[in-house]
Amino acid sequence: MEEKNKMKTLTIEETKYHTKFTKKFETRVPWTPVDTKKLYALIPGTITKITVSKGDKVVKGDDLLILEAMKMKNRIIAPKACTITNICVEVGQQIPKKTLLIEFDK
Repeated sequence: MEEKNKMKTLTIEETKYHTKFTKKFETRVPWTPVDTKKLYALIPGTITKITVSKGDKVVKGDDLLILEAMKMKNRIIAPKACTITNICVEVGQQIPKKTLLIEFDK
């Protein structure tokens, strides 16, 4: 019982607060910055077409692949101008959300 009532210190912008943390807060996944060299799937689906290959140079807006989800074909486009260093999926592969699709050089 004593642990539930134990106050903890939370520091935000150099100001200290004494508070109780919830279990959800204590077990949360820490934030990590986005890796701009990697492209992840935002939705689950099936890879139906890959329009680039390793070593290709692309510009922002070029088609990279087609991800079919719920009978809809979603065009995955290049977020920036770069070179493709690795393609991590294959045509026909069913992927879950947050799957690494493509890696870029910069």
